[in-house]
Amino acid sequence: MKRFFPWFVLIVGLLIIAFIVRQCRTRAASNYQTATVTRGPIIQAVTATGTLNPVVNVQVGSQVSGNIAKLFADFNSQVKAGEVVAQIDPAIFQATVTQAEGDLASAKAALELAKVTAARTQELFARKTSSQADVDQAMANLHQAEANVKIKQGALDKAKADLDHCTITSPIDGVVISRSVDVGQTVAASLQAPVIFAIANDLTKMQIDSNVAEADVGVVKVEQNVDFTVDAFPMQTFHGKVVQVRNAPITVQNVVTYDTVIGVSNPDLKLKPGMTANVSIVVAHRDEVLQIKNAALRYRPPDATPSEARSTSSPSGARSRGERERRAGERTVYVLSGSRPRSVQIKTGISDGIVTEVLDGLKEGDRVVTAELTSTSSTATPPPNPFGGGPRRFP
Repeated sequence: MKRFFPWFVLIVGLLIIAFIVRQCRTRAASNYQTATVTRGPIIQAVTATGTLNPVVNVQVGSQVSGNIAKLFADFNSQVKAGEVVAQIDPAIFQATVTQAEGDLASAKAALELAKVTAARTQELFARKTSSQADVDQAMANLHQAEANVKIKQGALDKAKADLDHCTITSPIDGVVISRSVDVGQTVAASLQAPVIFAIANDLTKMQIDSNVAEADVGVVKVEQNVDFTVDAFPMQTFHGKVVQVRNAPITVQNVVTYDTVIGVSNPDLKLKPGMTANVSIVVAHRDEVLQIKNAALRYRPPDATPSEARSTSSPSGARSRGERERRAGERTVYVLSGSRPRSVQIKTGISDGIVTEVLDGLKEGDRVVTAELTSTSSTATPPPNPFGGGPRRFP
């Protein structure tokens, strides 16, 4: 036992030293908040809001003024193309047609008289019993009568067209989503056609007119997948595709957006026109890639040099455009190895706002610093005297 006692003391001493070193490292490492580099999917998306609308939405109006005599369709009514949906009181227009028919008959009678007069005048002129002036006058009266018949015929055709417009029909097959008038109401079509119905062609196929900010519209392309939710079904995610990115800008209070049309399938008719959609357009997707928390990209130690802070926080510090483009994906993070973090230059890819893809510079399992809990360089100072004043002196 005496022979093994020195070895026993040596082993115990080494264990004590190892424990003290580990405690020191743990205490130093506990000053930093870290996140582990992991693998997983990343989806980069552009968010926006929009309104659900039918793909084809026709506003049916009236070309003539008058009182609504009958309505043959109501909200949610299924209608076919050519089906009568409303009737305007035709009494005034029927009277106009009758008057136009009488005017046309009178014009035709005048034309017949002008023809007979012209023929008689030419016959008398041939017998030398009438002058050339009489012939010219008779021919002019004949031509005027012919023109008057055409004028009266046009007035009759217009009166009949107005009478036909008293019967309002559906231009398409679809469903009535809006009715703006009631029976007995007067519609006035003097300046513009009043809207009576709004008919949607097919509610199983809808579209979202979303407003995408000008900063994000550059990455939005046709055929990109879209996920969206509506307030009516907050727990359900619907899907669609970008079908059009319109070039016309929309400016509201100096904020420029672009209308992005998203095609949506609505077979069960859950989605209704006018619903507000919270849109997420998937612009990039990666599976099983290295990723770190975005907080690690923002962390800078107190002793970081100005050049590091300027070059790693933003590529705007680069002088030339080519250098800015080259350094756009280069960032500096701090990996905790031992008790102190060390800076590592990495290349980044896409980001979803929470995590960022790492293309080069790190490996899975590395611990990157995201925040500093306490300063390692500062020493503890006693709290100030809450009662103020200097130390008391006793005699």
